[in-house]
Amino acid sequence: MALFDLPIDELRDYRSDSTEPDDFDAFWAKSLAEAREFELDARFEPVDTGLSTVQVYDVTFAGFGGHPVKGWLTLPAGAGEPLPLLVEYVGYGGGRGLPHEHLLWASSGRAHFVMDTRGQGSAWGAGGDTPDPVGGGPAYPGFMTRGIDAPENYYYRRVFTDAVRAVEAARSHPLTDASRTAVMGASQGGGITIAVAGLVPDLVAAAPDVPFLCDFPRATTLTDRNPYREIALYLKTHRGRADEVRRTLSYFDGVHFAARARVPALFSAALEDQTCPPSTVYAAFNAWAHEDRSVEVYEFNDHEGGGPFHDAAKLRWLGSHL
Repeated sequence: MALFDLPIDELRDYRSDSTEPDDFDAFWAKSLAEAREFELDARFEPVDTGLSTVQVYDVTFAGFGGHPVKGWLTLPAGAGEPLPLLVEYVGYGGGRGLPHEHLLWASSGRAHFVMDTRGQGSAWGAGGDTPDPVGGGPAYPGFMTRGIDAPENYYYRRVFTDAVRAVEAARSHPLTDASRTAVMGASQGGGITIAVAGLVPDLVAAAPDVPFLCDFPRATTLTDRNPYREIALYLKTHRGRADEVRRTLSYFDGVHFAARARVPALFSAALEDQTCPPSTVYAAFNAWAHEDRSVEVYEFNDHEGGGPFHDAAKLRWLGSHL
């Protein structure tokens, strides 16, 4: 697919038309306060992986509604003092997978926590282990329209709340340094990263790669590729609900979280990306509140973005921030 979105000069100046709800901050303060009424109950069970260079813990903590959420915490073997912490979120349809899939960041001398995504983990990779016990109204297959009738019911209210609690859980381990915590993720993981950066005030860095869940008004009308297409297909059946859906999505738009992010950020964008179009990535990037922000642009790539090349860029960048 050749370039299909705005040219790079226009991307640098692009701003989203997404309208922020008046009660955006109150909505999220209430969501997190309700989650914190439940004990975090973070449990770290050592896992014998057969790997000699890392120590892995099978983690369970209480997320939204007190529901158990899984994760992996991976530390360099023999770590004896608190380490800088990286919390990672995974892409759409994937789960935490298996421990040996997550060796890069612990190999760099940091603690690495990867959060399972509730209800997902069955579309690619090695699977997930966290159910989503909350039901919802009619939805299109996938996750984008689950509970879309109201912000209080929407699926990503639970996921973003889980993601904040994941930071709290990872920080509770004695070998992680809460004062040196960064968040990262690609695609859906990138969108979750942006949300957490807007909700957790004391992070030191954020690295959203080709992020999803940004600039819903443009994304849902520009691309016909899933997952955004799920929303259009839902509205194709549920005629007349567009305004209701737009209102719900406005509480979850990465553009509004980016405007609250007060940490340095490294984004990535791929100019042939039809899954997360580059203009929607730039919508969040250009809204980012911290002046220390940069974006790596991959001109001839689709949603794979920079892949391992961008991992190398993140390793270099994190060296000066974490």
